[in-house]
Amino acid sequence: MKKKIGVLPGDGIGPEVVAEAIKVLNAVAEKYGHTFTYSYGDVGAIAIDKTGEPLPDETLAICEQSDAFLFGAIGHPKYDNDPKAKVRPEQGLLKLRKSLGLFANIRPVTAYDSLLYMSPLKTEKIKGVDIVVYRELTGGIYFGEKGRTEDGAYDHCTYSNYEIDRIAHLAFQSAQNRRKHVTLVDKANVLETSRLWRERVTEIAKEYPEVKLDAMFVDNAAMQMIQNPKQFDVILTENMFGDIISDEASVIGGSLGLLPSASVGDKTAMFEPIHGSYPQATGQNIANPLATILSAAMMLDHLGLIDEAIEVRQAVNASLRNGMVTSDLAKEQSYGTDRVGDFIVNCISDGEESCAQSNIQAGLSTII
Repeated sequence: MKKKIGVLPGDGIGPEVVAEAIKVLNAVAEKYGHTFTYSYGDVGAIAIDKTGEPLPDETLAICEQSDAFLFGAIGHPKYDNDPKAKVRPEQGLLKLRKSLGLFANIRPVTAYDSLLYMSPLKTEKIKGVDIVVYRELTGGIYFGEKGRTEDGAYDHCTYSNYEIDRIAHLAFQSAQNRRKHVTLVDKANVLETSRLWRERVTEIAKEYPEVKLDAMFVDNAAMQMIQNPKQFDVILTENMFGDIISDEASVIGGSLGLLPSASVGDKTAMFEPIHGSYPQATGQNIANPLATILSAAMMLDHLGLIDEAIEVRQAVNASLRNGMVTSDLAKEQSYGTDRVGDFIVNCISDGEESCAQSNIQAGLSTII
């Protein structure tokens, strides 16, 4: 199979973790006889520094011409700490989503048995957790009209039936292949847009009679995510609520460095870790690449390479079981970003059992 893959490393640790994901994709291509052609583009702070724009036209064209694209991270302190900055790195990401119609963000949340001790939550509460969040990505308050008045500011939140319906169908279709349960997270007791969400989703649920639908106010959902996360299967929600809830869910896995995501639309799809640019760690070889590598696995799923995606996930599981992890996940020794990537590549190339033995015996150099 031949596929064109766009690569947008972005800011901070983005280039480092994306480099490891590319190594893994190359290992998959070599083993299975695929050809992946990569095209690189700038986005975020690095693009502003070079062109004055957070999303240059050249980068957007790369994404439009790709079968899928991998995104690293975005953001820089010189913009984060300047509330008056008119051009910001995050504008590039928002424009990317809107221009490409990436309306659905899909974020799986998994509790890995070997890392249960990392979570601040009790083991009995999180063992076996397997959730996927479907977050609407191109509507709501992030994209509504906004501005300042003489003595205040405003951000408008709007949604159409169409915007709600298309992601709701995706969530129900996913639930059909999982545990057949969708939870709509909204604030229908206060917000008119949430009442529309509840009306539309309730209507669409009739087309999926085998799937159970319930609804939960976002404040209660945030509490339930901590008290009893195992009750959730597929969570469906609007843009801002999904942003908050999915980040909160990261405590289940013990690290933001484990959570991948996909943003899909009608034309192409973007795959990215949900962590930020972590500028303090830039260039230190300590960034956790697993979320980006798992995002690459989601890309393989999207491209129809299911067996290849399974093998990548198995290799990630092997790295977790064998303690081949960066400092954010380490119980004792920690390993560099590149060493973790090398371990996973070897797992794919040599098979899980042989890679675990050979790499442990080799004693990969640690980060002190």
